[in-house]
Amino acid sequence: MQIGELSRRTGVSVRMLRYYEAEALLRPQRRASGYRDFSETDVAIVAAIRKLSAAGLKLDFIRQFLPCLRSAAPILHPCPALMAAMEERLQALDGQIAAFQESRALLSQYHAQMREHV
Repeated sequence: MQIGELSRRTGVSVRMLRYYEAEALLRPQRRASGYRDFSETDVAIVAAIRKLSAAGLKLDFIRQFLPCLRSAAPILHPCPALMAAMEERLQALDGQIAAFQESRALLSQYHAQMREHV
């Protein structure tokens, strides 16, 4: 499929898809005419990139997942560097969650106190 069709199917702009290609996240085949030819695997990769990106992961980190995304089955024994990076990101997310929960509790407490004076 051409880049416009990939854009329609994934909801990602053509510009962003070209950026993903420039960053070596996508590697479409080229037709004899020079047009990009994206596959169903590329649709899945773009969907995964969007999900991982929405989770707050940077493209450099997402790039480490590409071998898993391009294979038929997940890699069962990823390299230690990838595991360490994943663990670090999970710890950072846990820290953010804890900070949000603390902020929410504080805001809820202030809100309850203010309601007493209304």
